[in-house]
Amino acid sequence: MMKRIIGISTAVLGLLLALGPQYLFKVCDTVMKCHWTAQAEIGIGIIIFLLGITMAFFTDKRIQLGLSIGIFLSGIYALLVPYMLIGGCPKPDMLCNTNAASPAITVICIVLLVSISFHLFFIIRKISNKKRG
Repeated sequence: MMKRIIGISTAVLGLLLALGPQYLFKVCDTVMKCHWTAQAEIGIGIIIFLLGITMAFFTDKRIQLGLSIGIFLSGIYALLVPYMLIGGCPKPDMLCNTNAASPAITVICIVLLVSISFHLFFIIRKISNKKRG
């Protein structure tokens, strides 16, 4: 049951990451750094969505571990895009900053990373207990 909850919640966060900058907390319409950040987040969000859906259906702990690692690394990548890799709009009065696109991406990524970290901890613990016992 827990794997389905984590998988579905991860898929929802992936969808928010992919569609949020386009529809919910829009970035600028002009082609600037924030536009390219939003475009990159579409791809990353779709990958996280698909990994989350996949996680909801596989019961093997080793597969769950691999999917969780993939989600964790994708979440780190999604967090690095607006701050280090591409960046966002440097002007505080631009749409991407006033509509909270960068902060929303940050919150989504942090929630994703925290939840998947807990999931990773419990999976690793279950796998190591299985090997001992």
